[in-house]
Amino acid sequence: MARSKAPTKKQQKRGVDFKKIKRKIGRKLPPAQNATSTEIKSKAIVLPEQSVASEKAGLAVNKKGLTLKELLQQTSHYNSKVRKDALLGIKDLFLKHPDELRLHKYAVIEKLRERIGDDDRLVRETLYQLFKSVIFPGFKEDNQELFVSLMMAYIFNSMTHLAIDVRLMAFKFLELVIQSYPPSFFLYAEKILQNFEDILRKNQFYLEDKSKLKTALSGLEQCLLLLPCNKKEVGSCEKNDAGQGMLHAFSSDVPAESAGCSIIIPKLKDLVPVLVNCFQDFIPAVQTGSLLDMQSFDCMLSILHSINLSVKFFVYMTDEGTSESRPSHGGIDVAMLGGTIYMTLLKKLLVLFPLNMRNQLSEKDDVKYFVLNTVITEIFLHLSKWICPSGVLLEKFLDFLENALLGKICSDTRSGKAIQEKHLISLLPFVPKLVSQVANDWKSRLLQAFTKTFKDCNPVSSLKLACLSTMEEMLVPRRGMLYLDPRDPEILNFQISWIRELPVLLIQLGDKNTSYSQVVLHLLLRLGQRAFMNYSFALEYDNMQFSLQEFFCVYEDDGNIMYGPFVRLPRESQELSLCCLHYISNLDSRMLKSIAYCCLCPDLEQYVLIRVIEILHSAYKSGHILIADHISFFITLVSCFRVFPENINAVIERDVNISNQGSFKSVTSIVCSCLSQMGDSSLVFIILEKMVLDQMSQNLPLYNVCAMLRMLITLDSKETIISEQAFVSLVKFLPRYLIDIVHCIAEDDGKASGSISLSPCGYYLVPCFFLFEKSHKLLSLVLKTLGSWINESLSLLPHNHTHCETDISSRVDAIVSVLLLLHKDDKMWQIISSFKAEIDSILQSISSIQSSEEISMPLQEKHKVKCALDRLQNATSTLHTEMQEV
Repeated sequence: MARSKAPTKKQQKRGVDFKKIKRKIGRKLPPAQNATSTEIKSKAIVLPEQSVASEKAGLAVNKKGLTLKELLQQTSHYNSKVRKDALLGIKDLFLKHPDELRLHKYAVIEKLRERIGDDDRLVRETLYQLFKSVIFPGFKEDNQELFVSLMMAYIFNSMTHLAIDVRLMAFKFLELVIQSYPPSFFLYAEKILQNFEDILRKNQFYLEDKSKLKTALSGLEQCLLLLPCNKKEVGSCEKNDAGQGMLHAFSSDVPAESAGCSIIIPKLKDLVPVLVNCFQDFIPAVQTGSLLDMQSFDCMLSILHSINLSVKFFVYMTDEGTSESRPSHGGIDVAMLGGTIYMTLLKKLLVLFPLNMRNQLSEKDDVKYFVLNTVITEIFLHLSKWICPSGVLLEKFLDFLENALLGKICSDTRSGKAIQEKHLISLLPFVPKLVSQVANDWKSRLLQAFTKTFKDCNPVSSLKLACLSTMEEMLVPRRGMLYLDPRDPEILNFQISWIRELPVLLIQLGDKNTSYSQVVLHLLLRLGQRAFMNYSFALEYDNMQFSLQEFFCVYEDDGNIMYGPFVRLPRESQELSLCCLHYISNLDSRMLKSIAYCCLCPDLEQYVLIRVIEILHSAYKSGHILIADHISFFITLVSCFRVFPENINAVIERDVNISNQGSFKSVTSIVCSCLSQMGDSSLVFIILEKMVLDQMSQNLPLYNVCAMLRMLITLDSKETIISEQAFVSLVKFLPRYLIDIVHCIAEDDGKASGSISLSPCGYYLVPCFFLFEKSHKLLSLVLKTLGSWINESLSLLPHNHTHCETDISSRVDAIVSVLLLLHKDDKMWQIISSFKAEIDSILQSISSIQSSEEISMPLQEKHKVKCALDRLQNATSTLHTEMQEV
């Protein structure tokens, strides 16, 4: 029997703490069973509007949406980039909304001034550009003094900053403030000059980087330009823009002598030696022969300019104290301080003159050293007015001045000449006094060099204006100081050569350079006013008229007229030109002819034309024009004047602006008035009569003939009787003149009723009425001449007469129209009534033509003759009736 198996024991189950689950890679683990859910579920909250947007509604914002308040707050941010962006944002905001600056200007300044001493260079530069381009231009019409006071405290604080770059930037801000409001310099002059002195004493900061020194010097030069200097009158140039380049900028707001002068004087006395020491720091590089770089040149030039301005201020204050018997200003002896400055400059600066290199100069360095030497020369010449220099030192500067005037220093290139001319301007004002003080040898050399400069320089240049100003001082000094003695033959030769150049220069300038022409004319006028004091000057001034003919007009033999610059110059220049004529003691007939033809230019204004007549008549009264030449001028003017339009009525019926008839009538009236004031009427009439008749025989237009007849009747009186020769000429001429009047009258004028004196043709008939009233014999001969023209054949009609018709009917109609014109004047017709035989003869002649069978006329012409006869018969019958009633 098989043995039974023992029962199997069950394995006891043990507890498991962590069950290891095998996971596949990439599957996300399920959350733990005891994990806490952090998910928050809520409904969305909808707001009607954003609070930030509502706050900015209607406010001015920049392109980034920031307001002015936000931007100003960001300017104090710790991050320099945020501060810079805030300044740029403010600039953008002000450009888009200019009113924001006007409304918040002082708040803006109070906040932005904190950044003047900012540690970051880009922030300072951005702030500088913001002030320069936006804020300062917007403050021009406001209280700038308050604005400056807000700025200056922070500028002075930055000038004492430990960082040299911050200090230099403060000087740039100072320069900007002074440019905007120049009087601010005088309000803070002591602190400003002291800070400049302190920064310039620290030469270690600019020896390595010259641009830093240039920054400081630029501001100093701007301040010193405001100091009052010797404001010497520069003649005619002072009225021109080009000439004002010779004067330093000087604001009218800055007082010539302020309370700050007593503070400025000692400060400048301490500052000048510092400037000289700065200049000397550059001398070793010059003496070793190294090239003069541009930065060093700019610094040296700026230093010299600052010294020059300081010296000019001291000289001005010394001269002012002397002229007003006040040797000191605020208890300070200016002359003593000036002497101290002179000794400093003499020992440390003037002994270095002339600056040059030991090796061969390049063209650019040649120009640089010329400019530096020019400024040193100007400093010396200012000092020479003050203290007499030694002979050796004076010789060096005179030699440089002579070579500069002769153009021997700079190269002959265009750029070299331009720079030389630019800097010569500052030296020319010293020439007159130098010439009066130096020895005769140097006097001749300087005058010769000056004359060459004047002749060689461009007519349209600042140098030419400076030469004219200097020349005026040596010809007619303004302050009564005679620099040159014209009794010296050598000096007189130079002066005459200058005077002869003036008309040539005036013609060269033409009518395009009016400001330059005006300077020359001012000089010519002053020369004429003083010419009578010197016989040689007076003679040369008279001879100058032959050169001036081209300035007015040139009349060629072929009849071509070339008008000069005079007719197109401004009225003020034309007035100066005419005033110059008054001082010519003997105006030549050729000069008068040139002026007369100049007056005929259509472009010449009526006012100027009348002024020509007035000034020439004034010259005649002064004995500067012969009586025959004066009358000839009037005859030429009246006989050659071209009137437009030719129709008498055109000026009344149409546009007056297109006619010069009114101008010609005014000219005629003035000429007649002048003739009546010329002295003995009998003598004037004798000269005038022959000239008038000669001109009228040349078949002139109606207007010119009328003007000359008016000239005759102006002088015709009981004492002046028309000569027999004139009588014969008038008999031949007056019938044609009367018919010309008829043909120039509009058709409706012949139908007009009323007095003939009120009609357009009355102006032209009055001279004839005057002559007929005075000489009945003349009227009788004129009526006979008109009657004879009716009976004569066509071949015997007046030749070369453009207005005469070739048919008989037109001739008859014209003659009848003449008689009817005379009929319209009651007094004239009464005189004609005594010539019944002549009138009847004309009627008989017209009637014979009408009834003649030998003369074949078209029906239209016969009707025309009959109408003319009827009109004349009606007029004569009316006259007979009136006579019978009387």
